[in-house]
Amino acid sequence: MKTRIGHGYDVHRLVPGRELWLGGVLIPYEAGLDGHSDADVLIHAICDALLGALALGDIGKYFPDTNAAYKDIDSKVLLKKVRGMLNERGWEVINIDSTLLLEAPKLAPYIMDMRKALAGVLQIDLSAVSVKATTTEGLGPEGKGESISAHAVVLITSVGVRT
Repeated sequence: MKTRIGHGYDVHRLVPGRELWLGGVLIPYEAGLDGHSDADVLIHAICDALLGALALGDIGKYFPDTNAAYKDIDSKVLLKKVRGMLNERGWEVINIDSTLLLEAPKLAPYIMDMRKALAGVLQIDLSAVSVKATTTEGLGPEGKGESISAHAVVLITSVGVRT
C-alpha cells in the first residue's frame, strides 16, 4: 500500500451581491466570494490538495475560468469530479485537515455541516474530515475583511488499481 500527501490553497475576494459558500454550505452573510464558480475556497483548496497528491496539477487545469460550463457551478460538483479522478487512478482519501482564514462571519455554527457535506461528496467517514476556522488578528486582506482563504492537507492511499 502506498500513501501520498497533498496541500491546497485558495483565496477569493469578498464582494457584495454574492452568496457565501464555504465547505459546500451556504453561510448567511452580507457578502460572498467573487469567482467564476460559486468560489467556495474551502472546496477549491481541497481539490488542489487532492490533485497535488496525485501530481496532476491544480483545479484551474481541469475547471478553467475561461470555460462557460463552470460559470456559477456548485463546487461540490467539482470536488466529486476530482474524487472520480482519484478513484479512477486507484486512490482513496484517508483524511483531510483544512483551515479557513477570515475575520467574519463566525463559522462555529456551520463547521459540522461543512464536515458532513465534504464527507458525503468524498464518500468518507465524517471522522476523516477536519474543518477549522481562524482569524488573522486583523492582518492582511483576510483580517481587513477583503477576502477569505483556505488551506487543506490531504492524505491518500492506493487501493490497487494503478498509480
